Amino acid sequence: MSVFLCIILLNFQLHAKAEKSLCQMMGDPKYPLLSKDGDVTIGALFPIHSIETLPLYKFQQKPQLLSCSSVSLRDFRMAQIMIFAIEEINRSENLLPNVSIGYRIYDTCGSRLSSMGANMALMNGEQFASGDRCNGLSPIHAIIGETESSNTVILSRTTGPFKIPVISPSASCECLSNRKDYPYFFRTIASDYHQSRALAFIIKYFGWSWVGAVNSDNDYGNYGMAIFLNTAEKEGICVEYSVKFQRTETEKLKNVVDTIQKGTAKVIVAFLTNFEMNNLLDYLIIQNITGLQVIGVEAWITADSMVTPNSFHVLGGSLGFAVKKNNIEGFADYVIKSFWNTAFPCSQTEGNSSQYQLICKAYQDLLVLKSNNEDVSEQRYASNVYKSVYAVAHSLHNLLKCKEKEGCETDLKIQPQQVVKALKKVNFTMKMGDHVWFDSTGAVVAQYEVVNWQQDSNGSIKFKPVGYYDASLAPDQRFVLNTDNIIWAGGQLEHQENVIILFMVEKAAYMYTGKVTTET
Repeated sequence: MSVFLCIILLNFQLHAKAEKSLCQMMGDPKYPLLSKDGDVTIGALFPIHSIETLPLYKFQQKPQLLSCSSVSLRDFRMAQIMIFAIEEINRSENLLPNVSIGYRIYDTCGSRLSSMGANMALMNGEQFASGDRCNGLSPIHAIIGETESSNTVILSRTTGPFKIPVISPSASCECLSNRKDYPYFFRTIASDYHQSRALAFIIKYFGWSWVGAVNSDNDYGNYGMAIFLNTAEKEGICVEYSVKFQRTETEKLKNVVDTIQKGTAKVIVAFLTNFEMNNLLDYLIIQNITGLQVIGVEAWITADSMVTPNSFHVLGGSLGFAVKKNNIEGFADYVIKSFWNTAFPCSQTEGNSSQYQLICKAYQDLLVLKSNNEDVSEQRYASNVYKSVYAVAHSLHNLLKCKEKEGCETDLKIQPQQVVKALKKVNFTMKMGDHVWFDSTGAVVAQYEVVNWQQDSNGSIKFKPVGYYDASLAPDQRFVLNTDNIIWAGGQLEHQENVIILFMVEKAAYMYTGKVTTET
C-alpha cells in the first residue's frame, strides 16, 4: 500500500471516529456568577472583584479554583444594570415581543488569566452540545465587556475568529478603532482620541506650559498618553517628565512617586485606570505630597473608590473628563427591591444546588452590598451598559423580523456574525433621550462632562460639572468650560464668571471667552 493511500485511510478513520464521538467538555466547567436562560443569550465579562489569588501549584493534586477578593462596586453595578435592562426588554411588548433574552455574566477578577477562562466558558457553554455531536455553534449571540482596554483587546482577538460581537461600555483605547484588527468590536464609549487632545487644549487655555505626565503601562494609558504628548508638543506645552507603571509594579510605582516629588511641575496629567490611580493615590497620601493640580481622565475622575478622608488633600481641585451621567428611570428601585430576590443566585433555592453553593462560597462578600445603594446616582458607566444591551436587542429585533403585536419569527437561527452586521445598522433613541448608533470604527459619538473635585459645607467630596464636550453639536458649540467658581489645588477659588468655548479643529484649538450669568 502506498504512503498516499495510507494517509487517506488514516484521515477517513479519524473522521469516522470524530463523527461517532460525543461532544463533551474537558475539565471542570466554569460557572457564571449570574445567569438566566432565554431564547437568545448575551454574555458579559466584568471585573466584579479586583484582586485574584492564585492557588499553589504542587503538581501533586488537581489545582484548586482561583480565589477572588476586593469587590469593585462600579463593576458590580454594571452587572446589575445589564440584568435590569434585559428584564425591562423581556417585559416589553414592542421590542422583541415573544422572545426572551437570557444572560451569562462572569467575574474576571481584574485578571487576564480569569478573563481568558471566562471567555472560553462563554464560547463553549453547556449548550455547545447538540445531541451526540458538537454543532459548532456558539451559545452566545453577543458579549458585553470588558471594562478595561487591555483585557478588551484580548477578548476581541479571542472571539474574532468566531465572529462574535463584543460591545464594551468603557474600553476607550484608540487602538480598538482599527477595524482591520477588531472588525467585530463595538463600544458605547468614545475613543480616547477626543479626550487626549482635549486635555492638551484645556492645559493650553489655562496657561500651564510646564507639566508632568503619568500613565498606566497598558493599552489604555500608553495610547492615550501618546496622543496627549503629540498634541501637547504641537500646542507648545512642555512636559517635564512622562512616567508609567502597572498596578503590580510596586518598585516602579515608588519611582514614579519619587519623580513627581522631585519634579518642579505642579500640573500633573494622570492618564491612569481606576486601579493604578488608586495605587498612586495611596502613595501620594503616605508621602504627604499635596499642592498638585491634577488633570484626570474618565477612568478615575468620578470614581467613588477614590473618595477617602485623606484623598481631598491630594486630589482636591482636580479637573478632568467624565462619562456623561444619565439617570436610568427605575434602576434605583430595582437595586433596592428586586435584584437580590430575582437575579442573585445565593437567594435562590431551586436549580443546581451544588452550583449555587459553589458560587455563594466564592462570592459571599457581595452580600454585604445588599443595603449599599448610595452610589447608584453616580454610576456613569451604567448608562453605557444599558445602551449596549438595547443595541443588541434592536439588532435581534431586526434579524428576527419582529413586528409589533405580531411577535417575532422564533424559528430563525441567528448566528453571531449576523448580529455584527445588524449592529452596524442600529439607529435608535433611548428613553432618556440619547441617540445610539455606531460610527465606522464601531464607537459612539464623543460626549463628556468636565468635572471638578470640590468639597461641600459638610466635608463631602462632590464631582461638580463645570463644562462639557459633545461632538454631536456644531463645531462652535462642542466644547464649553465654565470657569465660575472652579476650585483649584489647595482649595483656591478663582472667580472669573466666564464661559470658554474651545473651537477644536484638526491641528489646533481656538478659544472664545465671554461673560455669562448662569452655570453651564
